Parts: sequence; structure tokens; C-alpha cells
Amino acid sequence: MKTWYHSWRAALRIARRDAVRNKGRSFLVLAMIALPILGVGAIDLTIRSSELSATETMERELGDADARFSDPELGGEPLLQDPEGEAYQPKGDFEENPYPEGPADIKKAIPAGAAVLEDSVGSGRLRTTHGLLNTDIRELKAADPMARGIMRLGEGRFPEKSGEVAATTHFLEASGLRVGSKLTARGLDAEYRIVGSYELPNALDANEVNALPGALLAPLDKALKAAELPGTQPDTTYLVKLAGSGGFTWNMVQEINNKGVVVASRAVALDPPARADIPLYQKEGWLDYNESTVAQTAELAAVGTVVGLAMLEICLLAGPAFAVGARRSRRQLGLVGANGGDRHHVRAIVLGGGLVIGVSAAVVGTVLAIGLTFALQPVLEDYMGARFGSFDIRPLELGGIALLAVLTGLLAAIVPAVTASRQTVLASLTGRRGVRKSSRVLPVVGLIAVAVGAAIALYGSLMTDQFVIVAGGSAIAELGVVALTPALVGLFGRIGRWLPLSPRLALRDSVRNRGRTAPAVAAVLAAIAGTVAVSTYTASNDAQNEASYVPNLPHGAVSVIVTEGGGRDVPAVRQAVQQSLPVEVRAEVERINVGKPSCSMYSDEEGCGQFQVIVPEANQCPLWESDDSETEFTTAERRKLGKDWRCWQDDVFTEVDSGVLVGDANVLKVLGIKDPAAEKALAEGKVVSFDKRNINKDGKIDIRLITDIEAADKAIEQDKEPPGEIKSFPVHQTPEGTNAYGLSMLMTPATAKAAGVGTAPLGAYYSTTSLPTSAQQQKLDGEINKTGSEVSLRIEKGYVGETSIVLLALTVFAGLVTIGAAGIATGLAQADAEADLKTLAAVGAPARVRRTLSGFQCGVVAVMGVVLGSAAGVLPAIGLRLTEERAQDKWYQEALDQGGQMAAPYVPIVVPWGTLAALLIAVPLGAALLAALVTRSHRTLGRRAAT
Repeated sequence: MKTWYHSWRAALRIARRDAVRNKGRSFLVLAMIALPILGVGAIDLTIRSSELSATETMERELGDADARFSDPELGGEPLLQDPEGEAYQPKGDFEENPYPEGPADIKKAIPAGAAVLEDSVGSGRLRTTHGLLNTDIRELKAADPMARGIMRLGEGRFPEKSGEVAATTHFLEASGLRVGSKLTARGLDAEYRIVGSYELPNALDANEVNALPGALLAPLDKALKAAELPGTQPDTTYLVKLAGSGGFTWNMVQEINNKGVVVASRAVALDPPARADIPLYQKEGWLDYNESTVAQTAELAAVGTVVGLAMLEICLLAGPAFAVGARRSRRQLGLVGANGGDRHHVRAIVLGGGLVIGVSAAVVGTVLAIGLTFALQPVLEDYMGARFGSFDIRPLELGGIALLAVLTGLLAAIVPAVTASRQTVLASLTGRRGVRKSSRVLPVVGLIAVAVGAAIALYGSLMTDQFVIVAGGSAIAELGVVALTPALVGLFGRIGRWLPLSPRLALRDSVRNRGRTAPAVAAVLAAIAGTVAVSTYTASNDAQNEASYVPNLPHGAVSVIVTEGGGRDVPAVRQAVQQSLPVEVRAEVERINVGKPSCSMYSDEEGCGQFQVIVPEANQCPLWESDDSETEFTTAERRKLGKDWRCWQDDVFTEVDSGVLVGDANVLKVLGIKDPAAEKALAEGKVVSFDKRNINKDGKIDIRLITDIEAADKAIEQDKEPPGEIKSFPVHQTPEGTNAYGLSMLMTPATAKAAGVGTAPLGAYYSTTSLPTSAQQQKLDGEINKTGSEVSLRIEKGYVGETSIVLLALTVFAGLVTIGAAGIATGLAQADAEADLKTLAAVGAPARVRRTLSGFQCGVVAVMGVVLGSAAGVLPAIGLRLTEERAQDKWYQEALDQGGQMAAPYVPIVVPWGTLAALLIAVPLGAALLAALVTRSHRTLGRRAAT
């Protein structure tokens, strides 16, 4: 008794034999299905291998210790923490009281009898073969068994003496040093010998050196402070190991939290407590979005959409291959029917072809994914900057990905299978094509989908501010256009009467054989629609960004700012800019400095102070001074105050403290401020003001010099004036509308000195004769790196968007998909129309007709797909931009209600005509020429089958 098993077994054998016989077509379809499986499988393996287990994470963080104790600087106040020790906050309520700060005594929190290993990390500038390199300095006895796993030794050994260090391999590569080299630090006379190299598994690109505790950080810090320079700022934690094997439980961690210490425990990481047992998570307002249902749903929806669209594209490309395969085997399928087979047997054979190709693609894609990921593991690790935990192969996930290949193969073969099963036995055996009628249902369904999708997208863009609604409606409309493709292909046939012979034959053949033309056109349509939509949105967004761009300096101007070390490296930096760039005017600038000359701009170290520009009470913005502006002012009052000059805010960000700059008239020249009165005022010792709010009723500007920062903070908390000496300066106010690029005032060094105000070198502003080139900027970067300073370099080049790169990449991608889909359709058309080609040759058609016909067949498919895709792609982008405009206008109105100052949102819709021109002209033309070039003109005549 024959069962379904036997019939499917026979069908699969026939399908496998047919796939082996037609190796070219089978390889093409297999490659289309296997490549996405290869990519997704490789991504899955990379992500899973890079995800560390709790055991691997603890080994890299703690070595062989049970826990790491760290000081959160909360003054020893009891605190709440998460199980990982990454998030914490004080246990008490400090809304009304000062927030706790200050060190805690970690050593008192360490249990008696526990083994302890000190781990300190600071930074310093180390001398290299290229200059100076800012490097992390870590003092940890790395050779101790408790630290095993934190650092992976490469060459040599870890330091054993105070004059020895080890360095990361990345530091050695960046510095030009090697194991055995001498190493010195800037500001310290002592020399250290590099005795080994190592890597940090979680930070392969780290520049770090390792020394024994007390060997490098303390001497360097002492030397730097003696020179009145910023110290190494070490941060010390403690690795702790208990005598027993139980480690630190969650209850023990909470007890230690009561002493103001954060604990990262191995035992807690391996066996974390329930969420309900974590007090931090129970506090009001604590929410982790990444763990919420909304986030998980959004992530699943995004993944499902991408997978669905990818499968649709593959089915559209692979479907015609199965259709022509079935047509080539029509005599074989007719013999099946003649020997008692019914329609479901024929369908099984064609579906078997899809199953065979799908399974083969699944196996090939999965094997290649595993092999390539394993072979490229070092490259992937270097790119990600971290070592894999282990090569993690998850059979269920890879099996699910492989199942997509099988499902894609079956889906691609469904329509060809149904079509082949409807053909009569007589037509199959004689090779007749029969009269092919287009489905009348599919266009109706497509038209309905287009109407519904357009209505949803229109509603989303005009009535809501939800991007999801617009995107969903656009996707439905695009699927409707795909369903309408056969009918639209038929409409294109009406223009054939005005075309020459070869294009007319190509168009007629495409229209008559919509079964293979429509899927290829739909595949091109889908790729082009996505490209046009993204290109239009990107170009529009880029135009919006360009319109809202606020320059930091005049075009071509340059600024260098050094805020640390009291400006010690400023002269070297100024000279580097002068020698590397085409400088026209150089304006050296300084900043007000309160305290030691070595104080950094915002330093709160001992002996360092701050200054405050005193804004007269009458000039202060009421909205900013109010504790609750929403209740004190009505919406109308807040809108009115938003236009008040007292509440004006500068759009330009400046790194200069309070916008107060010390410099001469060259600063005005560089900034393009043409005000002779301002230059005269500087020469007379006045302050040039760019913000009239700072001027008091006497026509002067007051600046308070604060030497005791702690006392000033306490006074501010009590709503009192902070203590400090007040300096008054005569003022010249520039005309309204003067663009000072974020500066609030400018004074000369002589003016500051005469008032008894200390200054420190800050940097320089430059105007240039021409915009610096990339080579000049690279040279400057190299010279600045030699100084070892943290330098803020700005070169005002105007708005520079990345649209051109994005549009080029999208155009190339769409072109490749278009040429591929059109090429597939052309190859299948040639195989399907072999009889027509032989007839043309028999009646005396020139040899070039075959070549030109092939080119026009490819071009016709490309043109139809590009035209339809361009029309389908512009509309979603417009809908998204309209939605974005509504959202921005809503935010703009809310900001005005709060008294904000800003321009009305500008959300343009820009069509990337260059991209459309490339897609509409260059891509079809290139596809046609490529198809014509690869087609052979001559073909041996064969005897045509009798019809």
C-alpha cells in the first residue's frame, strides 16, 4: 500500500536529481538563501560568544577573589545597591538635606581574617618614542594567585620589584616600546624597566601599565604636586577573599552596604537574589526600560519585521527560478500525470525542489557561519575590543535560523508548484504554453491593500505623532503594490507599439510571461522602495540639520583650549598650530584663575578656587530664579518671559568658564567682530561685554573671586551670597546682535592684572588664509599628541553631513539588487524563450538581435522595478517627515509654554534627485549593458518541437 511517505520520497528524489542536473540554477538559488543564513548565523555566534557567563565575568573582574570592595564617595552613608554593584544610591532621603559626599573607610568593612589585595588605578603621561601618551597606571600585584584571570600575560612576566612594570600589548604598539625598554613618566626622574606584556580581556585597546603597589603612583603623584601640577588621581578598590569557600552572600553584601561600601560579589553574581529581595529596585521611580515588556515587544517586532522583509525579498528573487525549473521539467511532470499522478504529486515534486534547495542552503549557510566565525574570531575580538568568553554554539538558535532557510525555499516554490499543477497533461507533453490568464483576484487584493495602507499612513502622519503607524501603513501599501505588480507589468506593455524591434520583443516577452517577470520586478521594487524611502528621509533630515547648525567659530577659524595643568603645555600647543596650519591672525587667550597657578579650570583641589560673574537681580530671569515656575506663572506669562531679553540663551556651547575670556583685540578680529569702539575700549582697560545682563546699574561688571569653595557651596545651599572678594570693571557693551560665539565678555591681560585678578594660559584662536586640509589637520594632531595634553581642537568647517556617504551606499546596494534581480529574470527568460530565439535565427535575424534582446529584457525589468519602487518609496518618507513635523511642533509648543526660547521647527522634505537619477537611468542602463555583454550572439540551430 502506497502512502504519502512513498509519494514524497519519490518527489524528493526527482527534485534532488533535477537540482543536480541544473547546477547553475540550483547554485544561484542556494546562494540567495544561504547568504542571509550565513550572515545571521555568524551574527548569532558572535553575539553569543561575546556574551560572558557570570563565571567568566567574575574571573575577569575579580580574578580568584570572592569580592571587590569600592568606595562610592558617599561619606560612609548606608546605601542600596544592585546585585552587580554597578548601580547604587544612599538609603536615606536627601531631598531636603545635603547629598552625602566624602570617602568611606573601606578597611573597616573588610571581615577579619580575609585575604586582601589592593588595586589602584590612576593616570599619567608616559614618555614614548613618539612623545607623551596619557596612560592608565594600575598598581596591582598581578602575580598573586588571587589576581589570576584579571590580566592575561603575553610575553615576559609581571613586575616583582619596585623598578619594574608590565604594559598592555596595545600600549606597546602605540608607544613604539617593547619588553626590555626603559619607561619614564613626565614629572618623575625615576626609570622603570618593562619586564612583560599583558592584555585585559575586556579592554584589548587599553593603554595601561602595571606596577607593584606604591611603586609608581605615589612617587609620581608626589612629584606632580610638588611641581603644582594635577596629580594621578588614583582610585583604589580592594580584592577580598574569605577563609571559607562560601564567599559573600547577598545578606553579607547588604550588611557591608550599611557601612557605605559597594560590593561586587562572586557568590551573588552566580546566584543572584530575586528582584523582590533587592531593596534598590523597590524604591519609587526605579525603572529598568531594558527589562520592560514594552522594550521586549518592540525588539521582537523589529526583529520580526526585518526577518519577514528579508524572506519576502528572497522569495521574490528565488520564485522565478523554481518557476522556470518547473517549466523546463514540464515534460517530466507531464509523464507523472500520464502515469496516474495527480496534481498534488506534481506540486510535491516542485515543492520538493524548494525543500531540497532550502535544506542544502541551511546546511551550507550554517556550516560556513560556524567555520568563518571561528576562523575570524581574532579579527572579531580585535574589532569588538574584548575576548570571547568561549566559542558558544547554541544548536536551538542555529537550528531556528536554518529552519528559516527551509521555510524560505518552500515559500519560494509554492506559486510555481501551484502553477505547474494546473497545467494539463497534454500541454506538458507537447510543450505548449497555452493561454495564460492573469489572476483577477490578486490585483483587487493589491488595490485594497494599497488603499488601506495609504489611509493608515495618512492617518498616522496627519492625526498622530506615532512613527509605527506610518511605517505599518507604508509596509501594507508596499505589499499591495507588490500584489499589483502583474497588472502593472501588463500596463507597461501598452507602450511596446512605439518601440523598435528588440525592445518591443523584450517588453512583449516580459508582459506575456508575467509569472517570471512580476516577481523579479517586485524584488527590484521592494529594494528600490526601501532605498528611496531611506534616501529621501536621510536627505530631508540632513537638510534640517544643516538649517539648524550653529557654528562655534567663523568659517575656517581654529581654536585650541587646554584646561589642565595651569596651561603648562599651552605654548607648545600654540606653536604646533602655527606651524601646521595656514594661520592668518593668532589671538592668544587666557582664563581667570583663582588660587595656585597650576589649578585646572574647574578644579576643586586644595588651594584652587572659582570665580562668579554677578548678575544684577534686576537682570535675572524670573523663570530661572523661581523654584516652581509652573505654579508661579501662567502659561501666557511664561511665553511672554520666554521672549524677555533676561531669559535669552546662547545656542553656542563654549568651553570657557562663564564665557569670560582674557585676550587682546586680535580675538575680535578672529571672531569677525568689526567694532572700533570695542577695540578702543580694550585699549582703555575696559571689559567688552557681549551680554548686557551682566552690567549693573552703575554700568560695570562685578566678578566675585571665591577662594573657599566649600564655604561657598554651603552659603548657596542656604540661599546666601557666597563669600569672596568682588572686582568691578568698567564696561563697553557691543551692539545688539553681535555674534561672539558663546563668549560673554572679553578683557585684556593688563586689565585683569591691574584689578588683581590672576590668569592662566588657556590656548589661542586663529583665523586662516584657507580651510585647513585633512593632511594639515593630521599633521597637527600628531604634533599635539607629542605634548601629551588633553587639547580641545576645533576647526570650523561649517556643516558637514554624512548624507553623501549614506546615499552612495544605498544607491550601490539598490543597484546590485536591481542588477541581480534583472539578471536572474533575463537568464530565466532566455532559457524559457529558447524556441523563440531559434525561430528568430531561422528567419534570418542578425546575430546581434540575441544580444540586444537580452540587454533589453534585463533593462525592461530594471526600469519597471525602479519606476514603481521610486513611486512607492517617496510616499512613506513624506509620511514619516510629516509625522516628525507634528512631533517637533508639539514639543516646540510645550517648550514655549515653559518659557523656552527657540526657533520654530523646520522639517523640510527633500527629494534626493541625484539618487533618483542614478536609480532611474544609470542602474537600468548598466544592467542592460551588462546583460548584453555577457550574452553570446551565436547559437547553434536546433530542431523546434512540433506544436
